[in-house]
Amino acid sequence: MFESLTQAPDDPILGLTAAFLRDPRPDKVSLSAGVYKDARGRTPVFQCVKQAEAQLLEEETTKNYLPIEGSPGYAAAVQSLIFATAPQFIGKDNVITAHTPGGTGALRVGAELLARARPGARVWISRPTWPNHPNVFQAAGLNVEWYPYFDPADNSLRFDEMLAALDGADAGDVVLLHGCCHNPTGVDPSVAQWREIGELLAAKGLVPFVDFAYQGLADGLAEDTAGLSALLESENEALVASSYSKNFGLYNERVGALTVIARDATQAEATMSHVRQVIRANYSNPPAHGAKIVELVLGNPALRETWEGEVAAMRTRINAMRRLFVEKLAQHGVEGDYSFIADQRGMFSFTGLSKEQVIALREQHGVYMVESGRMNVAGLTEANADRVCEAIAQVLSA
Repeated sequence: MFESLTQAPDDPILGLTAAFLRDPRPDKVSLSAGVYKDARGRTPVFQCVKQAEAQLLEEETTKNYLPIEGSPGYAAAVQSLIFATAPQFIGKDNVITAHTPGGTGALRVGAELLARARPGARVWISRPTWPNHPNVFQAAGLNVEWYPYFDPADNSLRFDEMLAALDGADAGDVVLLHGCCHNPTGVDPSVAQWREIGELLAAKGLVPFVDFAYQGLADGLAEDTAGLSALLESENEALVASSYSKNFGLYNERVGALTVIARDATQAEATMSHVRQVIRANYSNPPAHGAKIVELVLGNPALRETWEGEVAAMRTRINAMRRLFVEKLAQHGVEGDYSFIADQRGMFSFTGLSKEQVIALREQHGVYMVESGRMNVAGLTEANADRVCEAIAQVLSA
């Protein structure tokens, strides 16, 4: 049966995690996988999560299956969060939300839905993007096209080129956008640019699919929805994949959601029927525990206040590590202007390091980054920043 199979390549990010775990060097540093680390290098469990879990343990009376699309309370909580500055979409009969296993699950369910609605549709993806994006859409039978996004010459958004490329897309094509904290560049459109993107997509008959995995890690939980809200000013159809791995620390609980805005209630009802079929043929129904935590925290004023404070602390630490990284690079004699790293947002930045330099960092110094030069800023700490920057200085001077 399996004689025709040859060894598949490692995932470019998770494969690095496995290599990092095998590395025996005690001073190794992981700046690859998108996992938040605190000042002590740990990935903590949120206090609000521990409190919610204690309450759930006390009150839980069943482990029965959830509905195929998840619980209505979770769907309502998700909509209240992602549409914080666009309340006209919350609870409307043309808006549906399904609970999925993580943001990746939301992307895949959305991709399967698009393949049903428009077989062979083209999905336009930013260059660069999260490496798993094209995998997800191609696995669903969709065609991937690319639009320019990042200019490494000056670490800026190639906005005009992006619009020009999308102007060449065909009606019915789908455009994948990062809701905030673009992965891997950390460069986002301004609200005005988001509005302009929405106007172009509407004029061309293109459907936005927003991957919203890092809400709260740019400027704030509500503030980070401003781009999505501006985009939707011109749209009457859209898909949003949201994740609660980062902003709740629920990585291994796999908590996500797919939200679809349809033209009207009839189309929304039909769309949900197909979402249910896609889910039923894949994982049947979603896992309950993580979603119950999110639903409870967002619905309990005291827990929500604690959560918002914890997200703010994450954001503050990440931004502080950006500034520290820039300062330490200069202190270790790395030439060039790296101030752009302090201006970017979210967990990731492009360092400008070449593939060869990244490999040298890993092999010679035990500092792990994705070979594109993307680094997880949240993996930096005050304890390892000097070591990382000294390693970069040595590699660049070799």
